[in-house]
Amino acid sequence: MFEKVKAEIELLNDIQIADKEALEKFRIEYIGTKGKLKDFFGGIKEVPNEQKKEYGLLVNGLKQKTENIYEQYKTQFETVTISAGNNLDLSKSADPLPLGSRHPIQLVKKEIVEIFTRIGYVMEEGPEIEDDWHNFTALNFPPDHPARDMQDTYFISEDKNALLRTHTSTVQVRVMQNQKPPIRSIMPGRVFRNETISARSHCFFHQIEGLYIDKGVSFADLKQTLLYFAKEMFGATKIRLRPSYFPFTEPSAEMDIWKGTETEADYRITKGTGWLEVLGCGMVDPNVLKNCGIDPEEYSGFAFGMGVDRMALLKYQIPDIRLLSENDVRFLKQFEAAI
Repeated sequence: MFEKVKAEIELLNDIQIADKEALEKFRIEYIGTKGKLKDFFGGIKEVPNEQKKEYGLLVNGLKQKTENIYEQYKTQFETVTISAGNNLDLSKSADPLPLGSRHPIQLVKKEIVEIFTRIGYVMEEGPEIEDDWHNFTALNFPPDHPARDMQDTYFISEDKNALLRTHTSTVQVRVMQNQKPPIRSIMPGRVFRNETISARSHCFFHQIEGLYIDKGVSFADLKQTLLYFAKEMFGATKIRLRPSYFPFTEPSAEMDIWKGTETEADYRITKGTGWLEVLGCGMVDPNVLKNCGIDPEEYSGFAFGMGVDRMALLKYQIPDIRLLSENDVRFLKQFEAAI
């Protein structure tokens, strides 16, 4: 035991500790609960009585030397850390950095997606550059169908097969192709149409579409789902569904929510009727199910879609849709407190 203690003392004379990690290893090796010092102190029972005093002095000296080395390096590393942290520019302003904020489009999109995820919908996304089949043909738009003229499309290839998607229904097609029913999906995304830019319309905007396909899905299921959404999103007490037309749903409808005419804002936004249109919907056309490889004899479903930009205009009383894409800091700062 004498020789072991003397050897450790010799090792300590040449020890160099490079960083905090090495210092911690040193502490564990010597001072830790299972370290060498504990073994050396425990080994005193193996030393003959006439040598115990000398052995004790050696071990205590080793302990003192070890603790001194540890404290020396510990102070050295702490001093370096403090010095690095004090490298401050005192000429800078003491004002805190300005906080960013979520864009109103993102705020509304997040709220809508969360409403539907609470009832089992899963968010799906797809590419913004699409082909004719996903954007039109699979959705019941034949090549010569007049419904194609309803959407002024940005084509990006001479053969008109590559285009910027005009609706997020393209994601519905991809989901139906790649998943087996039951399908319950919510699909947000940006879409593009060659329209004149004004206070109420833009050449690009954002949509959210929903799709539910399973056995025995009916129009009543669609109505109850949309009533739930209207209550959660707008606090609406009632909705109405008006007959409409979309190539990919049959029957199709527009959904209005009851806003009333009690306030001047509600009277103006509903044009005095009390009803406000918020989305389009319908039962998925059997031809669309066939195009996507789903048997319409076995499965049925519904789909709905809404404009996120329009929802943001309604929710935050924004008078001009162009404000949503102009990156005006004065406008965006108004949403710093939004969750």
